[in-house]
Amino acid sequence: MKPITIEEVCKACGGNFVGPKEKLTQVITGVVKDNREVKRGDLFVPFRGANVDAHRFIPAAYEAGAAMVLSEEELTGDVAYIKVDSCFQALKDIAAYYRKQLTCKIIGVIGSVGKTSTKEMVASVLGTHYSVQKTAGNLNNEIGLPLTILSIEAEHEIGIVEMGISDFGEMTRLSEIARPDMVVMTNIGDCHLEMLHDRDGVLKAKTEVLPYISQGGLLVLNDVDEKLATVKAPEGVTRIGYGFTEDKVVYATGSKAVGDTAHAATIHVNGEAFDVTIPLPGEHNLYNAMAAVCVGWKLGLSIAEMKQGIESVGAVSGRNNRIEKDGCTIIDDCYNANPASMRASLSVLANAKGRKIAVLGDMGELGEREKELHYEIGFFAAEKGINVLFCTGELSKEMVCGAEAAKNGMCVKHFETKEELVKALLCEKRTGDTILIKASHFMRYETVVAAL
Repeated sequence: MKPITIEEVCKACGGNFVGPKEKLTQVITGVVKDNREVKRGDLFVPFRGANVDAHRFIPAAYEAGAAMVLSEEELTGDVAYIKVDSCFQALKDIAAYYRKQLTCKIIGVIGSVGKTSTKEMVASVLGTHYSVQKTAGNLNNEIGLPLTILSIEAEHEIGIVEMGISDFGEMTRLSEIARPDMVVMTNIGDCHLEMLHDRDGVLKAKTEVLPYISQGGLLVLNDVDEKLATVKAPEGVTRIGYGFTEDKVVYATGSKAVGDTAHAATIHVNGEAFDVTIPLPGEHNLYNAMAAVCVGWKLGLSIAEMKQGIESVGAVSGRNNRIEKDGCTIIDDCYNANPASMRASLSVLANAKGRKIAVLGDMGELGEREKELHYEIGFFAAEKGINVLFCTGELSKEMVCGAEAAKNGMCVKHFETKEELVKALLCEKRTGDTILIKASHFMRYETVVAAL
């Protein structure tokens, strides 16, 4: 981050400084929440978790070179610190202050599915021309977003931040910090329905960002999504929709799978066109590419730069990441899951050569329709010609029912534990198989990937 003084930090978060006054003029050059990541000059923000209170790591943070720490409790001994009521709120306040000091453009990436992969695509495209900072992994909540904002350095020309929510009001709080100059919205899907109720609720929650887009800014929308197609840009903000029809500024033709490892199309932008092969499978990655082209075109990139950025994008760990092992192809897509992402991943699997095995688990936060939505995924897997479906998890029993209802002869099995599933999978797999591993994060299906 660009250096700011400890006095600025205190004023930004309304904290009470305890220590020698001359220290107020010293600067911090980074903000971390893990004492193991502290570098000289950092501000350490200790959070109280369910199992660990990071306040006990304050001495270790100072030993590692921290310039200052926040604390919700009074510290004993000759220790300088900033006393705050809430480290959580203080971090957000500091990030909001720091955002106002930045001159680079901030791009917010929002949507039910594909935020991380779209962020990576936009970063890859813009990185051919600009110095870019982006959200690490999927740190997109009320802790992750402030940390991303605070990681932006003086040399960065673009900051790309994921903005993830699960309830009403969260997008407003994230937007008050990020104040995006541009927003990309990928889709409105069946996710976080326990709090947001239905897709209309999801749309309402996501679009809380609209009043916070800078004047003269940009709103990029996936107009194939019937909910997003209804969204209008605020006054003073340019709207660009993308899709598959010629009435869009950015649209694609000739969409086709290139085996099970890539996807090709011709992308049209403002009267020009270029052929591109995306080195990631699935048509959903073409949507991501079109979103990136919208932003790249607005920011003055050439066709060559946009093509280069798309064709050099890489896979994200845990998200359609391909692993070759023992003659099998493992598609590690186990970071998270909802109905839309399940369908996208199963569609990728359907294009694989050889036998197609789907290892699926429960999807979380789907509200009253959770059983119905799991059933539909099982039926969809059967319709796509998946050969084997292995599941574990209580809700995944509905996937089994859905798959069996399709009556296409696929092998379908449900296991009470992951251990039983893994044991059966190791016996079942054979050379030439492609195996998809996917479930919501709480299912911890990374252990299944590791076992393979």
